[in-house]
Amino acid sequence: MHPKKSLLTATALALVTGGAAFAETITIATVNNGDMIRMQGYTDQFTEATGIEVEWVTLEENVLRQRVTTDITTKGGQFDIMTIGMYETPIWGANGWLVPLDDLSAEYDVDDILPALRSGLSHDGTLYAAPFYGESSMVMYRTDLMEKAGLEMPTAPTWQFIREAAAAMDDPANDINGVCLRGKAGWGEGGAFITVTANSFGARWFDEDWNAQFDQPEWKAALDFYVSLMNDYGPDGYATNGFNENLSLFQQGKCGMWIDATVAASFVTNPNDSTVADHVGFALAPNSEGVEKRSNWLWAWALGIPAGTQKEAAAKQFIEWATSKDYIELVAANEGWANVPPGARTSLYETPEYAEVPFAQMTLDSINAADPTDPTVKPVPYIGIQFVAIPEFAGIATEVSQEFSAAYAGQQSVDEALAKAQDITNEAMEAAGYR
Repeated sequence: MHPKKSLLTATALALVTGGAAFAETITIATVNNGDMIRMQGYTDQFTEATGIEVEWVTLEENVLRQRVTTDITTKGGQFDIMTIGMYETPIWGANGWLVPLDDLSAEYDVDDILPALRSGLSHDGTLYAAPFYGESSMVMYRTDLMEKAGLEMPTAPTWQFIREAAAAMDDPANDINGVCLRGKAGWGEGGAFITVTANSFGARWFDEDWNAQFDQPEWKAALDFYVSLMNDYGPDGYATNGFNENLSLFQQGKCGMWIDATVAASFVTNPNDSTVADHVGFALAPNSEGVEKRSNWLWAWALGIPAGTQKEAAAKQFIEWATSKDYIELVAANEGWANVPPGARTSLYETPEYAEVPFAQMTLDSINAADPTDPTVKPVPYIGIQFVAIPEFAGIATEVSQEFSAAYAGQQSVDEALAKAQDITNEAMEAAGYR
């Protein structure tokens, strides 16, 4: 039997006998990241086994967030499954906007989901979205260029070393940038990156009384460092580069280093897509000298069901299929263990074949090192590392990230961007009743 089918049949048939509705079509909104695109390629097998057709709406990250947020808050009913994350899920679950995933099958094994992700996708102990993959962030770097520069990447580098290495590897004549980092506006794009960078310089979004902290020296140090680093050794137009843009640059051999989501490791080491696949090393996300916190985040792209869907049973079947152990084995059988969705299940990291994947342990170490309940050096009233887990954050941080991107583009100074960020944030928090 073809391995694709043999690994799918048992779970699929068990799901079917569990009460599948035939001749249904479910609509799924998802992000245009590589693992999600790969999942779409296997969807015909889910349809073959269950009779449930799947329509995909695949969107750029910022657009996805806007569309699904609008749809769920207005009860638009466009989607039966939404790709959401650890910011939205507990908030929307608390509001009753998501279907609880408290009746998944024993075979699915909810307890196998990594505890940090299971907790982050729950409200009051109830799971409201199932992780397709989990991630932190880490350094991906060109081992050949590092060696040529006469440097050795530490397992746990500082930002100061990253700058030194970027200077040594920067080679404009050969179209190689010392470092590629996110600058694109959006709370989950460049906003996420500069927030964790600020954490590693000792900064925080709010003090314990919900006062914005952009007027403090730690934020200025972080933003000054980032802008200087990228202006000196980053790609032209970095102010509009997000995850996918930097992934493309790295795969084309145009970056000495890239600090971003751990999930990117399988893409930069895949010889079918990456021209530098044989020359990639990994390290923990940096900290600033003298600061304990590192600039790594915690995130999961997960599948949730909006309350009010008429196709709840079919949607749950798809979620069980797409986030199951069997799906991981299906991808491994066809594309190799390096290409399976990472970071979601404990059992994956107990699999001997996966332990041999060069980035597996660094990914797990990065995820385990991220603590949303203790994200900053100074005390804060919020949970979340690259986001603040309050409903108002998405709107505030999107505006703030736009001001930062304008500074990256040279349209205003760092001081001007920080002053605007301070005003935007405090005004929004006052209007929301926090202060």
